[in-house]
Amino acid sequence: MTSNLATDNPMDLLTETEVGEIEREIRHLPDRQSAAIDALKIVQAHRGWISDNSLAAIAQLLDMSIDELDGIATFYNLIYRQPVGEKVILFCDSVSCWLMDGEAVCEKLSKKLGIEFGQTSRDGKYTLLPVTCLGDCDHAPAMMIGDDLHHDLTTENLDEHLE
Repeated sequence: MTSNLATDNPMDLLTETEVGEIEREIRHLPDRQSAAIDALKIVQAHRGWISDNSLAAIAQLLDMSIDELDGIATFYNLIYRQPVGEKVILFCDSVSCWLMDGEAVCEKLSKKLGIEFGQTSRDGKYTLLPVTCLGDCDHAPAMMIGDDLHHDLTTENLDEHLE
């Protein structure tokens, strides 16, 4: 049997820390597969994204098929299946944000960073992604940089939010 993984034992690809954190989550759940999202988030927190090899290792740890876990990983837009920048900027592209001039703010942001949606800046610092809604419609337009929510954005105050 041949493998496209870097090793024939995908468990070699997870650190003891990652496995320990995943196992702690599993203890609180009815079965190993229920920890799929938590396991993906744990590994992503350590590595920044989920590679094919990481996915295979997590699937093995959770007694799941790679396809099952990949279906979960690709369903959630906050699980990154390709490398991203140090900071991910989630820019809300909801109707509320666009009505409040979000398109102009996003265009300025895109020009400032030199990237479009789905791209990472040359310095590897930022990845710009659209998100359907950040739940901050009364303060539109809004974006998240990492875990920080920024709202009431304008083309004039955008720079201070990036600092």
